[in-house]
Amino acid sequence: MSAWLFDLGNTRLKCAPLGHDGRAGLAIALPHREEDVAQALAQALPERVDVGYLASVASPGLRVAVLDALTARCSRISIARTQSRFGPVRIAYAQPNKLGVDRFLALLAVHAQAGDDALVCGVGTALTIDLIDRDGQHLGGRIAPSPTLMREVLHARAPQLPVTGGDYVDFAADTEDALASGCDGAAIALIERSLDAAKARLGRTPRLVLHGGGSETLATRLPDATQVATLVLDGLAIWAGTESAT
Repeated sequence: MSAWLFDLGNTRLKCAPLGHDGRAGLAIALPHREEDVAQALAQALPERVDVGYLASVASPGLRVAVLDALTARCSRISIARTQSRFGPVRIAYAQPNKLGVDRFLALLAVHAQAGDDALVCGVGTALTIDLIDRDGQHLGGRIAPSPTLMREVLHARAPQLPVTGGDYVDFAADTEDALASGCDGAAIALIERSLDAAKARLGRTPRLVLHGGGSETLATRLPDATQVATLVLDGLAIWAGTESAT
């Protein structure tokens, strides 16, 4: 059976074949605009796919564009949704549907990979931070703008401020470095503060796991972090294994 996994975020569309071992294969990133996504999927996918598994936190318009493109190739499409409980993982939210499915799937992947306490940080359009203990209990999280979004908002309100560029330094001597240092530094500080709070809550130090398109930049300033680029796809593969068995 030919099966593919699709992680549709606010910034990127990532996809990977689902292997016979139940794991995500080599991931590829595709153009994200509504007008380009159908052609990109046509070039990336085989002519026919038995089943596609989609996790989406994107806008309704983009989600529909991706679903239309997948319908032309996939015999069946399953859309992942956050569940209050999945195996040993239990979600803290009283209304699980309010927890983004990308966060839910990242928690599934992290717990399946190690089964220990973890602070899971997704760095995309938003910066999301979630704490899960070794028993699979999600203890809640935080949401903030990512450094990329901070730069974009600043540029939108003050076009003279560049949207990219600059290096992280403690005290910058030019605008580009000051922006990079301030926006990256704000995200790093929130992660470090959350890690301190997690230690106090658990009485022990959780593993720090970063994922998402902006995680590589922050990982250089967080030396104890583990970076897993395909964490959401890995979680989607776990979810798909249960779906295919039903």
